[in-house]
Amino acid sequence: MGLGWVGLHRHLPAMASHGGFDVVGLIDRHAGTAERESKQRGIRRFQCCASLDAVPWLDEIDALVVATPPFAHYELVKSALERGKHVLTEKPFAMTVSQGEELVALAKRQERTLAIVHNFQFARSTQRLVHEIGNGTIGSVRGVVARQYGNPGRRLPRWYEDLPLGLFYDESPHLLYLLRRLSPGPLRMLACDVFPSTSGKVTPAIIQVQYESGSGASRIPVTLSLHFESPISEWHVTVLGDKALGDVDVFRDVYVRLPNDGEHDTLSVLRTSLAATWGHWSQHFSRGPLHLTGKLLYGNDEVFARFHASATTGAPLRDVSGEDALAILKMQHEILERRRTL
Repeated sequence: MGLGWVGLHRHLPAMASHGGFDVVGLIDRHAGTAERESKQRGIRRFQCCASLDAVPWLDEIDALVVATPPFAHYELVKSALERGKHVLTEKPFAMTVSQGEELVALAKRQERTLAIVHNFQFARSTQRLVHEIGNGTIGSVRGVVARQYGNPGRRLPRWYEDLPLGLFYDESPHLLYLLRRLSPGPLRMLACDVFPSTSGKVTPAIIQVQYESGSGASRIPVTLSLHFESPISEWHVTVLGDKALGDVDVFRDVYVRLPNDGEHDTLSVLRTSLAATWGHWSQHFSRGPLHLTGKLLYGNDEVFARFHASATTGAPLRDVSGEDALAILKMQHEILERRRTL
C-alpha cells in the first residue's frame, strides 16, 4: 500500500527477487496509479483508496507492506494488525511514541509480525564495515560519526514540510539506526543543537546531536550531523578505530577503509589518497551499473527475507522488529524534545 518511488523501486523488486512473496494486489490513494501498476506488473488486484476498509479483497492476503507517507502509517498498521495481518512498514512507523508503543503491544497480542524497513544496515558496504569491526581490522573503536548532506533541490516528497522538523522526521531514522548498529553500546544523548532554515522552511538548516556510548574509560563520542541546505547530497557513516577509519558511502553502497596514517608524513598521505581513490572507484565500477539500472536494493532484500521468515515460520526478527522501530522513534522524539534552537 503506497506506490511512491520507494514502493515501486525498492519494495516490489525486493519481493520479486526473494521469490517467496505472492503480491496479490496494489493499493494507492491516487486515481489510476494502482490500476496502471497492477496491469503493467501482472498483479491481479488493485484498489484506489486511503483506508483498508475500502479494500474488498483483504481476505486474500496474509500480510501488508505499508509505503505511504508517514502520517498514514499508524492507522494502516493498526488496521492491518487488528485484521490479523502481518505488517512490514516504512519508517517512521508512527507520529508519536505512544502510538508506536500501542502498535508493538497490538502485534504481540495478535501474535503477528510487525517489521520496519531499516534497510541500509544490510547493504553490502555496511556489512563490510560490521565485519571489519568484528574481526579487529578497524581496531578499538574511538568514535562514530554519521553525516548527512541533503540538496533541497533533489527528488523529495511533497508532504515532508508537514512533518515535525520537516525532512528530519522522514530521513533521520536511517542515520539513527546505523549509529545504533555500529556503536559499541547504548547511546545516551548529551546535546542537540538546531540551526533554523535560512529560507523559512520547517526543515532546519542543520541539526547536530552529540551522544556518548560506553562508560568510564571506554566512553566514546557518537555524533549525528544533518545538513539540509547543502549543494550536494551525500550520506556517510564513519567508524574511527585506532588501526583504521572505516567509511560507508550510503548512497553509492561503497565501503572504504583508510589505514592509520601515523605521523601524517608525505608517504602516509599518498597512501591514504591511494586507498581512498582505489577503494571508491573499484567498488563504484561494480555498484554503479546496479545503481543505474535500479537493481541496487540497499539491503531491502534482507529486510524482506527476515520479514518473510518471521511471518511464515515464526522466526524471531533481528534488527527490524517493532521494538527496533520503537527504539528509533524514541530517539527521534528525544531530539524533538531536547533540541536547542541556535
